[in-house]
Amino acid sequence: MAKADSKAKAQEMTVEERLLALYDLQSVESSVDKIRTLRGELPLEVQDLEDEIEGLDTRMGNLDGEIKKMSDAILSKKNEIKEADLLIKKYEAQQSNVRNNREFDSLSKEIEFQKLEIELCEKRIKEFTVELKSKKEIGVTSKTLLEERKADLAAKKKELDEIVGETQVEEERLIAKSDKIAKSIPERLEIAFKRIRSNARNGLAVVTVERDACGGCFNKIPPQRQMDIASRKKIIVCEYCGRILVDSAIGGEAEEK
Repeated sequence: MAKADSKAKAQEMTVEERLLALYDLQSVESSVDKIRTLRGELPLEVQDLEDEIEGLDTRMGNLDGEIKKMSDAILSKKNEIKEADLLIKKYEAQQSNVRNNREFDSLSKEIEFQKLEIELCEKRIKEFTVELKSKKEIGVTSKTLLEERKADLAAKKKELDEIVGETQVEEERLIAKSDKIAKSIPERLEIAFKRIRSNARNGLAVVTVERDACGGCFNKIPPQRQMDIASRKKIIVCEYCGRILVDSAIGGEAEEK
């Protein structure tokens, strides 16, 4: 009911009063935009850091798994070497009791095979050791980076909390003021303001004429049109960008009001 009464009174406003209200509304909304821009970059930075930390945690987990797998592989190859050594000793002992050259040659081949297995295992151990060292170095670097990013995240979160704490009250005050002004103007004008503002890249729906040009798109405005704007007899929009145009003197009047 109160809103309906406000809108009914708004119909009785003069064009000049409407222009002043629109300029005031734009000023308030621009102040809210500044607060949100200041705060808006930090949440993105916080989110980016959280994503990076999550990625580093995953990387560290994968590295730990790979390091364990590599260590197990080295241990497995060492055990294979021990088994091969035992077989070599066993075959050498058996050679002392062979009955013919064929059995001796067969055992010799088994001994040779086990020696080749040992060489292959030693080669694999060297390869795994180099790879293991590399992964451990990456792990150390990743751990250092992770700690740095966690410190950065804590600092950014603290900064964000401080800004939110400092600006929240002011933002709520401005939003309440914006709602009050919006209720004081005709509904069709409020809708038009919101539509123009949503389509404007910088959020400016109402701009002043500065240096004979639109304060939004900077296109030149003919002298006669400037006189019409300054007379405040009707609401005039920029023929290039569609923003509502007001004369530069209106800013001081809105502040005095």
